Amino acid sequence: MNKSVENTKRLLRLASTASVLVAVFLLTIKLAAYWMTDSVSIMASLLDSLLDIVASMINFFAIRVALMPADKEHPFGHGKAEAIAGLGQATFIASSAVFLMVQAFYRLQTPQEVFAMDVGIIVMIISMVATAVLIVFQRYVIKHTNSVAIRADSMHYFTDLLTNSMIIVALLMVSWGWQWMDPTMALLMGLYILYSAWQIIWESIQLLLDRELSEEIQQSIKELVLSDKDVDAIHELKTRESGHTKFIQLHIEMDGQMKLSEAHVISDRIMASLEKEFPSAEILIHQDPHNDAPDQQERIIRE
Repeated sequence: MNKSVENTKRLLRLASTASVLVAVFLLTIKLAAYWMTDSVSIMASLLDSLLDIVASMINFFAIRVALMPADKEHPFGHGKAEAIAGLGQATFIASSAVFLMVQAFYRLQTPQEVFAMDVGIIVMIISMVATAVLIVFQRYVIKHTNSVAIRADSMHYFTDLLTNSMIIVALLMVSWGWQWMDPTMALLMGLYILYSAWQIIWESIQLLLDRELSEEIQQSIKELVLSDKDVDAIHELKTRESGHTKFIQLHIEMDGQMKLSEAHVISDRIMASLEKEFPSAEILIHQDPHNDAPDQQERIIRE
């Protein structure tokens, strides 16, 4: 197996495991903090951590499904399990936001005293440190795997980092006598969490609909293929992504008088170059004689 692909799988497994462990740790300390403070903003963070565990468990299993090799029933692999996991996470995130906003409205109407605010602040600081460490590791994994599930998880934890800092501010302001800041901050957190859920939903849907790869990646593919001296032009470039696997297919135009064996050598050479640039990609190249593209197809000509 390609070392790059194996490293990708290892990183995805480590990231999903780390997410579950951190979520359990955060849930435990926030539960203690809420019990001692009765703060609705800490309850919001506690609820969020509970949903983190559910979301992380979804990721834990979804990533393992996504990494399963292609089989007879799934010849293109199981990569879309990650996008499905993203939708599942977004559902839980949105649900937590709605519940939180309902609780915040209730507390605005019937204010309640917040206790042991110093404990709450200390717990939030510990939570921020643990979350920040996890996010740094997740960003490293995303950079090397481009995992949708890990990106969704990282986005969720990043919102946790922001909301925890907001909770600290709210608790400080409550200690100065501004009781309404606790439910107000919870309400703002709910709105932000809803926005984050929508971002995850949009990205997951686009992957399930086989959205093409970014313009930058497509341009890189065009330049790499057209840099071969024997390729006159390319057409019908189609790309998509499923999990950590990119799918690339295109037609290359060459001298129509060359032998089939020569065309095959050129095609293999181009495929090797693409595989070097995109190690986990599935690549399909069709050879055509020069200027054989259908009229409706855009041709990219080597300059």
